[in-house]
Amino acid sequence: MHKAYVNDERLEKGLKPSEYNDPDDKVLVWPDLVYIEFIALILFTVFLVVRSILVAAPLEEPANPASTPNPSKAPWYFLGLQEMLVYYDPWIAGIVLPIFCVVGLMAIPYMDINKKGDGYYSFKERRVGIFIFMYGWIVLWLFLIVLGTFFRGPNWNFYGPFEYWDAHKIVALNSVSLSEYFWVKLLGKGLPDNILLREFLGFLTVGGYLFVLPFVLAKTVLKDMLEAYGLTRFVALMIFGLVMFSLPLKMYLRWVANLSYFISIPEYFFNI
Repeated sequence: MHKAYVNDERLEKGLKPSEYNDPDDKVLVWPDLVYIEFIALILFTVFLVVRSILVAAPLEEPANPASTPNPSKAPWYFLGLQEMLVYYDPWIAGIVLPIFCVVGLMAIPYMDINKKGDGYYSFKERRVGIFIFMYGWIVLWLFLIVLGTFFRGPNWNFYGPFEYWDAHKIVALNSVSLSEYFWVKLLGKGLPDNILLREFLGFLTVGGYLFVLPFVLAKTVLKDMLEAYGLTRFVALMIFGLVMFSLPLKMYLRWVANLSYFISIPEYFFNI
């Protein structure tokens, strides 16, 4: 970001970015670049070997089938996925969302129409792209890792930084589906046996979020964006964007309203 700030100042003064190189000033891949990369690889390997010998990294005791650790946490780099399991079904949190992350990163070069900022760092010319990336990296990944590492205790309940980890902590009911809110709490009736009737409000909510909302945005505030990006890019951006914003939305509703799922069909293991 510092280099982007420096480049923004240079561009305002009519100068070239600091990464600019004269096209005639060439550096050969072989042997110049390959030698440097190979030497760096050897040095870093030696560093890892020496550090693994000198620094103790004790393992836990062998697994005991009679004693399950509580909480049972994944390695820190998977805690983001484990935290997402609180808000989504395993097939969504463990399969669909990671696939969306990989495909979304692969699709960035094909959806980006901004030719500025190619080959050099710039914040003013890449505000939207930097915001989206930082949102995905900090909010959708680092925040979840921090939350799972420091604020999740026994039974995966939420604990404050200095709160005692009581395995028998009583928490408010936090697994109420939208259909239960509508039929039981609002209308005072039991849940209908017909799945479509029972979950009709959830289908309308999810359908409106994924299909109606993009259409409304395309006709109003994002009309210029639709014309600039074209229909295909716009639809792809809407899909990835709505999926990205669905996670903090579900987290907020879970914390504030104890809402677990918009659509809950446990008969077929389908919950959203």
